[in-house]
Amino acid sequence: ECEFFLQLEKEKHLCQQFNTEEENRGTKGCRPLWDEIFCWPQAATGETLQRDCPAIFSFSSNKTGSVSRNCTSQGWSQPFPPYQVACYEDVDIPEMEELYFATVKLIYTIGYSVSLGVLAVAVLILLVFRRLRCARNFIHIQLFLSFMLKSVAVFIKDANLLPSYDTNHCTLSTFACKASVVFCHYSMMTNFFWLLVEALYLNSLLLSSFNHSRRCLWGLSLLGWGVPVFFILMWIGSRVYFEDTECWDNTKESPYWWIIKGPILVSIVVNFVLFVNIIRIIIQKLNPRLIQFNNSSQYRRLARSTLLLIPLFGTHYMFFSFLPDYLNSLRFYIELCLGSFQGLLVAVLYCFLNQEVQKEVSMQWLRWQERSYGVVSPAAKGSQMDTPF
Repeated sequence: ECEFFLQLEKEKHLCQQFNTEEENRGTKGCRPLWDEIFCWPQAATGETLQRDCPAIFSFSSNKTGSVSRNCTSQGWSQPFPPYQVACYEDVDIPEMEELYFATVKLIYTIGYSVSLGVLAVAVLILLVFRRLRCARNFIHIQLFLSFMLKSVAVFIKDANLLPSYDTNHCTLSTFACKASVVFCHYSMMTNFFWLLVEALYLNSLLLSSFNHSRRCLWGLSLLGWGVPVFFILMWIGSRVYFEDTECWDNTKESPYWWIIKGPILVSIVVNFVLFVNIIRIIIQKLNPRLIQFNNSSQYRRLARSTLLLIPLFGTHYMFFSFLPDYLNSLRFYIELCLGSFQGLLVAVLYCFLNQEVQKEVSMQWLRWQERSYGVVSPAAKGSQMDTPF
Protein backbone atom coordinates (compact mmCIF):
# COMPACT_ATOMS: atom_id res chain seq x y z
CA GLU A 1 0.00 0.00 0.00
CA CYS A 2 2.70 2.48 0.96
CA GLU A 3 4.85 1.58 -2.05
CA PHE A 4 1.90 2.58 -4.26
CA PHE A 5 1.50 5.98 -2.60
CA LEU A 6 5.23 6.67 -2.56
CA GLN A 7 5.53 5.88 -6.26
CA LEU A 8 2.52 8.09 -6.95
CA GLU A 9 4.23 10.96 -5.14
CA LYS A 10 7.34 10.51 -7.30
CA GLU A 11 5.22 10.54 -10.46
CA LYS A 12 3.53 13.73 -9.29
CA HIS A 13 6.86 15.44 -8.65
CA LEU A 14 8.22 14.51 -12.08
CA CYS A 15 4.99 15.62 -13.74
CA GLN A 16 5.07 19.01 -12.06
CA GLN A 17 8.64 19.58 -13.24
CA PHE A 18 7.71 18.58 -16.78
CA ASN A 19 4.58 20.72 -16.81
CA THR A 20 6.52 23.76 -15.61
CA GLU A 21 8.86 23.44 -18.60
CA GLU A 22 5.89 22.99 -20.98
CA GLU A 23 4.07 26.09 -19.69
CA ASN A 24 7.15 28.25 -20.34
CA ARG A 25 6.78 27.57 -24.07
CA GLY A 26 3.53 29.55 -24.13
CA THR A 27 1.59 27.50 -26.71
CA LYS A 28 -2.19 27.84 -26.85
CA GLY A 29 -4.66 25.09 -26.01
CA CYS A 30 -5.05 23.00 -22.87
CA ARG A 31 -2.56 23.61 -20.12
CA PRO A 32 -0.52 20.74 -18.58
CA LEU A 33 -2.49 18.77 -16.01
CA TRP A 34 -1.78 16.39 -13.14
CA ASP A 35 -5.06 14.70 -12.19
CA GLU A 36 -3.62 12.72 -9.24
CA ILE A 37 -3.15 9.66 -11.46
CA PHE A 38 -1.96 10.68 -14.96
CA CYS A 39 0.37 13.35 -16.23
CA TRP A 40 -1.16 15.18 -19.24
CA PRO A 41 1.16 17.49 -21.19
CA GLN A 42 0.11 20.68 -22.96
CA ALA A 43 -2.08 20.03 -26.01
CA ALA A 44 -3.65 22.04 -28.85
CA THR A 45 -7.41 22.50 -29.13
CA GLY A 46 -9.03 19.51 -30.83
CA GLU A 47 -6.13 17.21 -30.06
CA THR A 48 -6.71 13.84 -28.40
CA LEU A 49 -4.04 12.37 -26.14
CA GLN A 50 -3.76 8.77 -25.10
CA ARG A 51 -1.77 7.45 -22.16
CA ASP A 52 -0.99 3.90 -21.12
CA CYS A 53 -1.81 2.93 -17.56
CA PRO A 54 1.12 3.75 -15.24
CA ALA A 55 3.24 0.91 -13.91
CA ILE A 56 2.22 1.79 -10.34
CA PHE A 57 -1.13 0.07 -10.86
CA SER A 58 0.67 -3.26 -11.18
CA PHE A 59 0.70 -3.25 -7.34
CA SER A 60 -3.07 -3.77 -7.23
CA SER A 61 -4.18 -4.85 -10.70
CA ASN A 62 -3.06 -6.79 -13.77
CA LYS A 63 -4.85 -4.49 -16.20
CA THR A 64 -2.67 -2.84 -18.90
CA GLY A 65 -5.12 -0.58 -20.75
CA SER A 66 -4.98 3.06 -21.79
CA VAL A 67 -6.93 6.26 -21.11
CA SER A 68 -7.63 9.18 -23.48
CA ARG A 69 -8.60 12.85 -23.09
CA ASN A 70 -9.77 15.43 -25.63
CA CYS A 71 -8.52 18.99 -25.57
CA THR A 72 -11.61 21.13 -26.23
CA SER A 73 -12.18 24.87 -26.26
CA GLN A 74 -13.53 24.56 -22.70
CA GLY A 75 -10.47 22.60 -21.55
CA TRP A 76 -9.74 18.95 -20.95
CA SER A 77 -12.58 16.46 -21.31
CA GLN A 78 -13.27 13.70 -18.83
CA PRO A 79 -10.99 10.66 -19.23
CA PHE A 80 -12.36 7.80 -21.29
CA PRO A 81 -12.66 5.00 -20.52
CA PRO A 82 -12.77 5.70 -16.74
CA TYR A 83 -9.62 4.91 -14.79
CA GLN A 84 -11.18 2.09 -12.80
CA VAL A 85 -12.22 0.41 -16.06
CA ALA A 86 -8.96 0.81 -17.95
CA CYS A 87 -6.31 0.47 -15.24
CA TYR A 88 -7.63 -0.79 -11.92
CA GLU A 89 -10.66 -1.87 -10.02
CA ASP A 90 -12.09 -0.27 -6.91
CA VAL A 91 -11.49 -3.10 -4.48
CA ASP A 92 -12.44 -2.54 -0.87
CA ILE A 93 -10.47 -4.18 1.90
CA PRO A 94 -12.05 -7.59 2.52
CA GLU A 95 -14.21 -7.76 5.61
CA MET A 96 -12.17 -10.65 7.03
CA GLU A 97 -8.95 -8.66 6.62
CA GLU A 98 -10.43 -5.66 8.39
CA LEU A 99 -11.64 -7.94 11.17
CA TYR A 100 -8.18 -9.54 11.47
CA PHE A 101 -6.33 -6.25 11.92
CA ALA A 102 -9.01 -4.90 14.25
CA THR A 103 -8.73 -8.06 16.35
CA VAL A 104 -4.93 -7.86 16.46
CA LYS A 105 -5.08 -4.22 17.57
CA LEU A 106 -7.66 -5.06 20.23
CA ILE A 107 -5.54 -7.93 21.59
CA TYR A 108 -2.30 -5.97 21.87
CA THR A 109 -4.13 -2.94 23.27
CA ILE A 110 -5.56 -5.13 26.03
CA GLY A 111 -2.17 -6.78 26.54
CA TYR A 112 -0.24 -3.53 26.89
CA SER A 113 -2.95 -1.99 29.08
CA VAL A 114 -3.02 -4.93 31.51
CA SER A 115 0.79 -5.12 31.53
CA LEU A 116 1.03 -1.39 32.22
CA GLY A 117 -1.32 -1.59 35.20
CA VAL A 118 0.27 -4.70 36.72
CA LEU A 119 3.80 -3.34 36.22
CA ALA A 120 2.83 -0.08 37.92
CA VAL A 121 1.61 -2.03 40.98
CA ALA A 122 4.81 -4.10 40.99
CA VAL A 123 7.03 -1.01 40.88
CA LEU A 124 5.00 0.56 43.69
CA ILE A 125 5.42 -2.54 45.88
CA LEU A 126 9.20 -2.69 45.35
CA LEU A 127 9.55 1.03 46.12
CA VAL A 128 7.25 1.27 49.14
CA PHE A 129 8.60 -1.60 51.23
CA ARG A 130 12.00 -0.71 52.61
CA ARG A 131 13.10 -4.31 53.11
CA LEU A 132 12.74 -4.91 49.36
CA ARG A 133 15.18 -2.16 48.42
CA CYS A 134 18.29 -3.92 47.19
CA ALA A 135 20.46 -4.17 44.09
CA ARG A 136 18.53 -6.96 42.43
CA ASN A 137 15.17 -5.23 42.94
CA PHE A 138 16.67 -1.99 41.64
CA ILE A 139 17.42 -3.80 38.39
CA HIS A 140 13.96 -5.39 38.37
CA ILE A 141 12.37 -1.96 38.75
CA GLN A 142 14.29 -0.61 35.77
CA LEU A 143 13.14 -3.58 33.69
CA PHE A 144 9.54 -2.96 34.75
CA LEU A 145 9.88 0.72 33.81
CA SER A 146 11.21 -0.21 30.37
CA PHE A 147 8.16 -2.42 29.78
CA MET A 148 5.89 0.40 30.96
CA LEU A 149 7.66 2.84 28.65
CA LYS A 150 7.19 0.43 25.75
CA SER A 151 3.45 0.16 26.45
CA VAL A 152 3.00 3.93 26.60
CA ALA A 153 5.05 4.37 23.41
CA VAL A 154 2.81 1.95 21.50
CA PHE A 155 -0.30 3.88 22.55
CA ILE A 156 1.27 7.21 21.58
CA LYS A 157 2.43 5.87 18.22
CA ASP A 158 -1.02 4.47 17.42
CA ALA A 159 -2.65 7.77 18.36
CA ASN A 160 -0.35 9.77 16.07
CA LEU A 161 0.05 7.43 13.09
CA LEU A 162 -3.38 5.78 13.08
CA PRO A 163 -5.87 8.22 14.63
CA SER A 164 -8.53 6.70 12.36
CA TYR A 165 -8.84 4.09 9.63
CA ASP A 166 -9.18 6.87 7.03
CA THR A 167 -5.74 8.34 7.82
CA ASN A 168 -3.17 7.92 5.07
CA HIS A 169 -0.24 6.92 7.25
CA CYS A 170 1.98 6.43 4.17
CA THR A 171 2.22 10.15 3.36
CA LEU A 172 1.78 11.47 6.90
CA SER A 173 4.77 13.61 7.87
CA THR A 174 4.40 15.71 11.01
CA PHE A 175 6.67 16.47 13.93
CA ALA A 176 4.28 14.69 16.30
CA CYS A 177 4.27 11.44 14.34
CA LYS A 178 8.08 11.50 13.89
CA ALA A 179 8.54 12.14 17.61
CA SER A 180 6.20 9.25 18.46
CA VAL A 181 8.17 6.90 16.17
CA VAL A 182 11.46 8.00 17.78
CA PHE A 183 10.01 7.49 21.26
CA CYS A 184 8.70 4.05 20.28
CA HIS A 185 12.09 2.96 18.90
CA TYR A 186 13.88 4.26 22.01
CA SER A 187 11.52 2.42 24.38
CA MET A 188 11.94 -0.74 22.31
CA MET A 189 15.75 -0.49 22.53
CA THR A 190 15.73 0.19 26.28
CA ASN A 191 13.52 -2.86 26.80
CA PHE A 192 15.97 -5.11 24.96
CA PHE A 193 18.95 -3.61 26.80
CA TRP A 194 17.35 -4.03 30.23
CA LEU A 195 16.63 -7.65 29.35
CA LEU A 196 20.36 -7.86 28.63
CA VAL A 197 21.15 -6.25 32.01
CA GLU A 198 18.93 -8.80 33.77
CA ALA A 199 20.75 -11.65 32.01
CA LEU A 200 24.14 -10.19 32.94
CA TYR A 201 23.03 -9.75 36.53
CA LEU A 202 21.68 -13.29 36.80
CA ASN A 203 24.92 -14.73 35.41
CA SER A 204 26.91 -12.70 37.93
CA LEU A 205 24.59 -13.81 40.74
CA LEU A 206 25.03 -17.46 39.90
CA LEU A 207 28.79 -16.99 39.72
CA SER A 208 28.73 -15.13 43.09
CA SER A 209 30.71 -12.30 41.53
CA PHE A 210 28.14 -9.48 41.43
CA ASN A 211 29.41 -6.18 42.81
CA HIS A 212 26.68 -4.34 44.72
CA SER A 213 28.46 -0.98 44.64
CA ARG A 214 26.73 2.17 43.46
CA ARG A 215 29.26 2.49 40.65
CA CYS A 216 28.24 -0.88 39.25
CA LEU A 217 24.55 0.02 39.42
CA TRP A 218 25.26 3.31 37.66
CA GLY A 219 27.11 1.38 34.96
CA LEU A 220 24.16 -0.95 34.46
CA SER A 221 21.80 2.03 34.33
CA LEU A 222 24.00 3.62 31.69
CA LEU A 223 23.86 0.42 29.65
CA GLY A 224 20.09 0.16 29.96
CA TRP A 225 19.07 3.80 29.46
CA GLY A 226 22.11 5.61 28.04
CA VAL A 227 23.42 3.34 25.28
CA PRO A 228 20.06 3.36 23.42
CA VAL A 229 20.16 7.18 23.46
CA PHE A 230 23.45 7.10 21.52
CA PHE A 231 22.06 4.87 18.76
CA ILE A 232 18.74 6.72 18.60
CA LEU A 233 20.56 10.05 18.12
CA MET A 234 22.64 8.50 15.34
CA TRP A 235 19.49 7.20 13.67
CA ILE A 236 17.73 10.58 13.98
CA GLY A 237 20.70 12.33 12.37
CA SER A 238 20.78 9.88 9.47
CA ARG A 239 17.04 10.26 8.83
CA VAL A 240 17.16 14.05 9.02
CA TYR A 241 20.10 14.45 6.63
CA PHE A 242 19.71 11.47 4.28
CA GLU A 243 16.17 10.06 4.45
CA ASP A 244 13.71 12.60 5.82
CA THR A 245 10.65 10.97 4.26
CA GLU A 246 7.15 10.41 5.57
CA CYS A 247 6.91 9.66 9.29
CA TRP A 248 10.22 7.74 9.58
CA ASP A 249 8.28 4.51 10.07
CA ASN A 250 9.21 3.05 6.65
CA THR A 251 12.10 0.82 7.68
CA LYS A 252 11.74 -2.00 5.14
CA GLU A 253 14.36 -0.82 2.63
CA SER A 254 16.16 1.79 4.74
CA PRO A 255 19.87 1.03 5.32
CA TYR A 256 19.84 3.35 8.34
CA TRP A 257 17.44 1.01 10.17
CA TRP A 258 20.46 -1.13 10.99
CA ILE A 259 21.63 1.60 13.39
CA ILE A 260 18.77 0.43 15.64
CA LYS A 261 18.32 -3.14 14.47
CA GLY A 262 22.03 -4.01 14.73
CA PRO A 263 22.47 -3.32 18.48
CA ILE A 264 19.16 -5.09 19.19
CA LEU A 265 20.29 -8.21 17.33
CA VAL A 266 23.61 -8.12 19.21
CA SER A 267 21.77 -7.93 22.55
CA ILE A 268 19.56 -10.87 21.51
CA VAL A 269 22.58 -12.99 20.59
CA VAL A 270 24.40 -12.09 23.83
CA ASN A 271 21.26 -12.91 25.84
CA PHE A 272 21.06 -16.29 24.15
CA VAL A 273 24.71 -17.02 25.00
CA LEU A 274 24.05 -16.00 28.61
CA PHE A 275 20.97 -18.21 28.64
CA VAL A 276 23.06 -21.22 27.60
CA ASN A 277 25.67 -20.32 30.22
CA ILE A 278 23.01 -20.09 32.96
CA ILE A 279 21.66 -23.53 32.06
CA ARG A 280 25.23 -24.88 32.21
CA ILE A 281 25.83 -23.36 35.67
CA ILE A 282 22.52 -24.67 37.02
CA ILE A 283 23.24 -28.18 35.78
CA GLN A 284 26.64 -28.09 37.46
CA LYS A 285 25.26 -26.80 40.76
CA LEU A 286 22.49 -29.38 40.80
CA ASN A 287 25.00 -32.20 40.48
CA PRO A 288 25.15 -33.80 43.97
CA ARG A 289 28.83 -34.68 43.56
CA LEU A 290 29.65 -30.99 42.95
CA ILE A 291 27.34 -29.51 45.59
CA GLN A 292 29.13 -31.24 48.48
CA PHE A 293 28.14 -29.42 51.68
CA ASN A 294 25.95 -26.72 50.05
CA ASN A 295 22.20 -26.56 50.51
CA SER A 296 20.80 -28.46 47.53
CA SER A 297 17.24 -27.24 48.12
CA GLN A 298 18.45 -23.67 47.64
CA TYR A 299 19.91 -24.54 44.25
CA ARG A 300 16.77 -26.38 43.22
CA ARG A 301 14.76 -23.31 44.16
CA LEU A 302 17.25 -21.22 42.20
CA ALA A 303 16.95 -23.51 39.19
CA ARG A 304 13.15 -23.44 39.28
CA SER A 305 13.08 -19.65 39.46
CA THR A 306 15.74 -19.26 36.78
CA LEU A 307 14.04 -21.57 34.30
CA LEU A 308 10.84 -19.56 34.71
CA LEU A 309 12.63 -16.23 34.17
CA ILE A 310 15.03 -17.06 31.35
CA PRO A 311 12.38 -17.34 28.59
CA LEU A 312 11.42 -13.77 29.45
CA PHE A 313 14.95 -12.51 28.79
CA GLY A 314 14.11 -12.26 25.11
CA THR A 315 15.48 -15.69 24.23
CA HIS A 316 12.52 -16.29 21.90
CA TYR A 317 13.61 -13.27 19.85
CA MET A 318 16.66 -15.31 18.84
CA PHE A 319 14.40 -17.50 16.74
CA PHE A 320 11.91 -14.96 15.44
CA SER A 321 14.56 -12.41 14.37
CA PHE A 322 15.85 -14.77 11.70
CA LEU A 323 12.56 -16.05 10.31
CA PRO A 324 12.28 -16.02 6.49
CA ASP A 325 10.18 -13.29 4.86
CA TYR A 326 7.22 -15.53 4.11
CA LEU A 327 6.72 -16.04 7.87
CA ASN A 328 6.54 -12.30 8.63
CA SER A 329 2.83 -12.63 9.41
CA LEU A 330 3.66 -15.12 12.18
CA ARG A 331 6.30 -12.77 13.63
CA PHE A 332 3.82 -9.88 13.36
CA TYR A 333 1.21 -11.78 15.35
CA ILE A 334 3.60 -13.07 18.03
CA GLU A 335 5.38 -9.75 18.64
CA LEU A 336 2.21 -7.69 18.80
CA CYS A 337 -0.25 -10.05 20.47
CA LEU A 338 1.83 -12.36 22.64
CA GLY A 339 4.60 -9.79 23.16
CA SER A 340 2.14 -7.29 24.60
CA PHE A 341 1.60 -9.63 27.59
CA GLN A 342 5.35 -10.06 28.21
CA GLY A 343 5.38 -7.23 30.75
CA LEU A 344 2.56 -8.92 32.66
CA LEU A 345 4.49 -12.20 32.84
CA VAL A 346 7.67 -10.44 33.95
CA ALA A 347 5.83 -8.59 36.73
CA VAL A 348 4.16 -11.77 37.96
CA LEU A 349 7.37 -13.84 37.99
CA TYR A 350 9.74 -11.16 39.29
CA CYS A 351 7.40 -9.63 41.87
CA PHE A 352 4.09 -11.29 42.71
CA LEU A 353 5.38 -14.89 42.78
CA ASN A 354 8.57 -13.88 44.58
CA GLN A 355 8.58 -15.41 48.08
CA GLU A 356 10.43 -12.44 49.48
CA VAL A 357 7.78 -10.02 48.19
CA GLN A 358 4.93 -12.25 49.35
CA LYS A 359 6.43 -12.54 52.83
CA GLU A 360 7.00 -8.80 53.16
CA VAL A 361 3.47 -7.96 52.01
CA SER A 362 1.99 -10.50 54.44
CA MET A 363 4.12 -9.04 57.26
CA GLN A 364 2.83 -5.56 56.54
CA TRP A 365 -0.72 -6.89 56.47
CA LEU A 366 -0.26 -8.58 59.86
CA ARG A 367 1.26 -5.42 61.33
CA TRP A 368 -1.69 -3.42 60.04
CA GLN A 369 -4.06 -5.89 61.71
CA GLU A 370 -2.05 -5.57 64.93
CA ARG A 371 -2.36 -1.78 64.92
CA SER A 372 -6.04 -1.91 64.00
CA TYR A 373 -7.32 -4.79 66.13
CA GLY A 374 -4.55 -5.43 68.65
CA VAL A 375 -3.87 -8.91 67.25
CA VAL A 376 -0.23 -9.95 67.53
CA SER A 377 1.03 -12.72 65.30
CA PRO A 378 4.40 -14.45 65.86
CA ALA A 379 5.03 -14.22 62.14
CA ALA A 380 4.77 -10.45 62.28
CA LYS A 381 7.78 -10.08 64.58
CA GLY A 382 10.28 -10.36 61.78
CA SER A 383 11.01 -11.60 58.31
CA GLN A 384 13.92 -13.09 56.49
CA MET A 385 14.97 -12.59 52.91
CA ASP A 386 15.93 -16.09 51.88
CA THR A 387 15.14 -16.21 48.15
CA PRO A 388 17.79 -15.71 45.53
CA PHE A 389 15.77 -13.10 43.62
